[in-house]
Amino acid sequence: MIVMLCVDDKNGMLFNRRRQSKDRILCQHILALVGVGRLWMSPYSKKQFTDDGLTEIIVDEAYLEKAGTGDYCFVEDKDVASYEDRIEKIILFRWSRIYPADTFFTLDISGYTLEKTEDFAGNSHEKITKEIYRR
Repeated sequence: MIVMLCVDDKNGMLFNRRRQSKDRILCQHILALVGVGRLWMSPYSKKQFTDDGLTEIIVDEAYLEKAGTGDYCFVEDKDVASYEDRIEKIILFRWSRIYPADTFFTLDISGYTLEKTEDFAGNSHEKITKEIYRR
């Protein structure tokens, strides 16, 4: 599976069980990236996505357990470290800011290769940095 996460400069993801930030253009970027593929996420995450007809969005509390090879998972509310053996690729979207956080991205990515870095402008963020890592 391919996991996609939004993190701040300290790898923070959530604060008090709420996402640190969101961005409408980032959601569009994610849907375009997935294309006609399958995108798994929690009911919490689905609230910020509209159905565009191309991407098959699958909403399930156990999305990380159910996603298969080549499937995308948008992760906002879980630590992916325990799923490392199933992760083919990691896509981090960095907010280029520091927010309060109590849930963090903890996976050690030193065993992964940084394939690509790309900056793009979001709706509420001047710069969002996309980093793609592969085993």
